[in-house]
Amino acid sequence: MMTDNIEVFGQNSISITASDKKIYIDPFEMKEEPKNANFIFITHDHYDHFSPEDIKKVACKDTVMIVPEKMKLKAQTVAKYVREIVTVEQQCHKKLYDLEFDTIPAYNVLKPFHPKNAGWVGYILLIDGKRIYIAGDTDLTKEAKAVICDIALVPVGGTYTMDAKKASELVNILRPEAAIPVHYGSVVGKPADGETFAELVEPSVRVELKIKF
Repeated sequence: MMTDNIEVFGQNSISITASDKKIYIDPFEMKEEPKNANFIFITHDHYDHFSPEDIKKVACKDTVMIVPEKMKLKAQTVAKYVREIVTVEQQCHKKLYDLEFDTIPAYNVLKPFHPKNAGWVGYILLIDGKRIYIAGDTDLTKEAKAVICDIALVPVGGTYTMDAKKASELVNILRPEAAIPVHYGSVVGKPADGETFAELVEPSVRVELKIKF
């Protein structure tokens, strides 16, 4: 499976290039200002995931931004940068223009940082016939274990999310074709966490380390 169309800038800041669209997830600390987003997906409202400064860098007059329902008011702070803001609930299926996606609850099981009732989400994007799961800031939850995907981008830095061990456990349950670790080596976690994750994932899953340190 090709993942050349997926780029990870750091944290959960991801871009996906499809044949006719450019998609960003949680843009953060962007070094360039491409202003070419067709869609921007936001998983939750923490500063390293919802960054107005970075949304401005990737948004253009045609951008549609997707946010959790409980971010509806906060999202208005960047309304001037995008054409439209769409809100989503946890565990919904949506077709928005020519893009189809699902939402998956993203939350902590025992830690207080991301409570389930906050309404925050991960996304499964259907792109070029493949299901790409962006888990968001989550622990190893029953909803995450039930995901069906071809590519999984999972947090491995620990503290606020799964660590490398728990993230590898999730990937070994899901058995996607490819897995990409995110959310490590900067705000939380060590650069080596990606390699630890790769060592723990079963050989049948190809692990790709996309973050450059």
